[in-house]
Amino acid sequence: MYLSRLTPDTTSHRFRRDHGDLQHMHRTVMSGFPDTEQDKRARSEHAVLWRLDSADRGFALYVQSRTRPDWDHLGDYLDQPAEVQELAPVLDAVQPGRKLAFRLAANPTKRLRYEDQRVSGRAGRRDNRYPIIKPEAQLAWLVNQGDRNGFIIPAGSDARPDVALVPGPRLTGRQTGSPKTNKVSVDPVRFDGHLVVTDAELLTAALAAGIGPAKAYGCGLLTLARARQS
Repeated sequence: MYLSRLTPDTTSHRFRRDHGDLQHMHRTVMSGFPDTEQDKRARSEHAVLWRLDSADRGFALYVQSRTRPDWDHLGDYLDQPAEVQELAPVLDAVQPGRKLAFRLAANPTKRLRYEDQRVSGRAGRRDNRYPIIKPEAQLAWLVNQGDRNGFIIPAGSDARPDVALVPGPRLTGRQTGSPKTNKVSVDPVRFDGHLVVTDAELLTAALAAGIGPAKAYGCGLLTLARARQS
């Protein structure tokens, strides 16, 4: 597994285009990887996940992948050369009982049954997945993901779960070759905090596969680091 850190030039016309449209950003990210067979999805084949973080002077674009990427073609899209590192040391640190710092940009959602859609006035929509808006419900979503993926969120000094939630603005785009009405819409939430590994195999799989929906659109990438000292 590899993790790339790209520093976009915020004055680049191409980056400003990408920043305003998830589908364009997805295409730029995938341009770092070779084409796959026609019957395979390139993102899944290369296990690509990405996340755009705010930085001191602009943005940092993180791209995780199974295949080593090539970013040389991006040229003046980047403000400085791309950094690519192997994730073996991070994966080696995933051991049961170990406490690690993490960041996750996710798209917490829920599915409504048809009866619930009728009550809420949403019946008849093809997509029955809806964003989770309330912070406590977003935290419950994360805890549930931990149960499935081999980690728990420990309590902090205030006895509350040791994680901070930062909702982001709604991100949109248009799917390639789709009608104008077929839009991509994502309501991301950034989770920063600590986790404790309960099942190394499950968490390692989650690191590779991503967590939650909208993985092609900047959500699902879980990054780990040494636990911060309190």
